[in-house]
Amino acid sequence: MNPQAKLIFALSLTLGTTLTISSNHWIMAWTGLEINTLAILPLISKSHHPRAIEAATKYFLVQAAASALVLFSSMTNAWHTGQWDITQLSHPTSCLILTVALAMKLGLVPFHFWFPEVLQGSSLIVGLLLSTLMKFPPITLLYLTSPSLKPSILMTMAILSAALGGWMGLNQTQTRKILAFSSISHLGWMAIIIAYSPKLALLNFYLYTLMTAAVFLSLNSIKALKLSTLMTTWTKTPSLNAILLLTLLSLAGLPPLTGFLPKWLIIQELTKQEVALAATIIALLSLLGLFFYLRLAYCATITLPPHTTNHMKQWYNNKPTNTMVAVLSTMSLMLLPISPIILAVV
Repeated sequence: MNPQAKLIFALSLTLGTTLTISSNHWIMAWTGLEINTLAILPLISKSHHPRAIEAATKYFLVQAAASALVLFSSMTNAWHTGQWDITQLSHPTSCLILTVALAMKLGLVPFHFWFPEVLQGSSLIVGLLLSTLMKFPPITLLYLTSPSLKPSILMTMAILSAALGGWMGLNQTQTRKILAFSSISHLGWMAIIIAYSPKLALLNFYLYTLMTAAVFLSLNSIKALKLSTLMTTWTKTPSLNAILLLTLLSLAGLPPLTGFLPKWLIIQELTKQEVALAATIIALLSLLGLFFYLRLAYCATITLPPHTTNHMKQWYNNKPTNTMVAVLSTMSLMLLPISPIILAVV
């Protein structure tokens, strides 16, 4: 793909995201979502591999259906209340349809089936965009409409997402699919808290974006698409592999790393809101995620490949690590001590 085309798609993604997050009218928000969808499709299918074309088709169908539901929900609300303002969503049917539409956009259970398949058909960089930037507009709409949405529905979806995200990631050998199920699991944590503390859900999203970007870029720099490839990369970039181990543990939410901060605050807030049972269940379900992060970390740093391996030994190269990877990895590991400052800013 030539640089001019890439620039146009990158600018379209920026425009679509900015349009949705800054608008207060449903039509403008919908327009932004559509621009985003159309801009990412060529990036998904640029390799011309049948799996990439299939991923782009699946992504288009799901996002088109979700956008239609967003439009239908806003029109139903406007029909009954005369309001096109995003924060004035009050009709119960509209609220229910919007919850379904945003769950489809984000990949929350039970509308999650498309996400691992699309991520598997994309490159790691496009996978990073799908897991982070493309989730930002729907999360913003969820944030703006959270007072109108039913907490019970969101909580059920959240617990199911945390359960299925952890459970289905256990048996995977492809790094992109593991990160897709990790994303579904993290979305569960955001969905469970958004009705009680929307700012905390956004903080969780920002920190998740930070840690996921660090993992995706690390995997991209060592070109690891499968666990078997990950086992042989320790000869190539030993220091990056060690940092990847810690970033994965941060993504799992282990203290004293950055990933512990949102989980700790969410459990604290849920307990304050007297839904301690939901907090206990989602905390226990995060152990499933911890298992497959540990598996990834084990493959990356602790396992030595057998001598009969079919992989060629990759020689150690003295190439400097990407600055972006270094900065994101450092932030993924060391933000917990400055959590009071983060909370004051948010």
